[in-house]
Amino acid sequence: MVNPTISQHVLTCIACSARLDPSKRFSCPRCGELLEITYDLHSRRRAFITSLKKPPPYSVWRYRELLPIATTHPISIGEGGTSLTKSDRLARKLGLTKLYFKNEGQNPTASFKDRGMTVVITKAMELGVRTVLCASTGNTSASMAAYAARAGLNASVLIPSGKIAKGKLVQAIIHGAKIVQISGNFDAALKKARRMTEQRDDLYLVNSLNPYRIEGQKTISFEMWEQLGKRVPDAIFVPVGNAGNISAIWKGFRELKALNLINRVPRMIGVQAAGAAPIAEAYAKGLDHIVPWEHPETWASAIRIGAPASWRKALKAVQESNGSILSATDDEIRRAQRLLADHEGIFGEPASATAVAGLIKARRTGLIHAHDAIVCVITGHGLKDQSII
Repeated sequence: MVNPTISQHVLTCIACSARLDPSKRFSCPRCGELLEITYDLHSRRRAFITSLKKPPPYSVWRYRELLPIATTHPISIGEGGTSLTKSDRLARKLGLTKLYFKNEGQNPTASFKDRGMTVVITKAMELGVRTVLCASTGNTSASMAAYAARAGLNASVLIPSGKIAKGKLVQAIIHGAKIVQISGNFDAALKKARRMTEQRDDLYLVNSLNPYRIEGQKTISFEMWEQLGKRVPDAIFVPVGNAGNISAIWKGFRELKALNLINRVPRMIGVQAAGAAPIAEAYAKGLDHIVPWEHPETWASAIRIGAPASWRKALKAVQESNGSILSATDDEIRRAQRLLADHEGIFGEPASATAVAGLIKARRTGLIHAHDAIVCVITGHGLKDQSII
């Protein structure tokens, strides 16, 4: 069954504002920039508000009225509905009164990627795609492989040789994905994946530059807003690699505001690893563009990315929200991972701990204050990357 009203949307260029009909395209034919999905939000407002009246449990598909999918039978493995845990011990240590952790490691493949993958794989089915493709540092490949298996699709993964955590790679393998190792880093893998999908109509790219992925990931915003009693946090700390997630969370809050469901937005504070921080560097220098890093290196392998595809979206998110982009050293990330585990019982992978390291730095420098309501997004479970052991 399909709901044509729900599926109606257009693709809008984030740079030149060109508007395109829905398609497999993810970049603007006029200027080459990324696209995002936009709706007539006014026409969806009543249905969306009605959906919010349903009792929990929460899930990605609770918010289907603001998702670009026609079918009423999505490809789902139970994604979303992750906990928003109020901090006790770590909050006291940092002198904070309202600190929360959004634990995305509780998703089916143990990372936030599942939110976007349920939507983009469902869209792939609507488009009649038979093979999905991604470049990955680990979590994307694990998630894509699981959802492709659920849908009965073929899955191919390009990974940088020797640059992926085994816990993530084994997930992609067990779900039946074809693994292709390439020389170079993630940026080289993504460049090759983009080229392959541009040359072959039978491949569908599901990395976060695909705007349908972002639509699923934006549901983190709706969910944390509901979990906070429909209150908006003052700031949200998000690890930044390819920059899709910070872009998605910001889009979710923009839509809530456009629907007149909130009257203010949170400050978006992205955190990059210091060894892979082109967006933080550009922000610190006041630039309106990034200079890609050819040889990014960090212990936080999930965000070891030197040429993030969604950099423009990320910069817009922090600029429009009066936020910031910080960086954290590997030593700071390691300490943050330990603190999170020791004080809160949450084991996040190194990339997740980057957000906590940024929070500690922001508290020390006065970027946030004692009574601010803060959410740290813990993007993936620590068992996926056991380099700590």
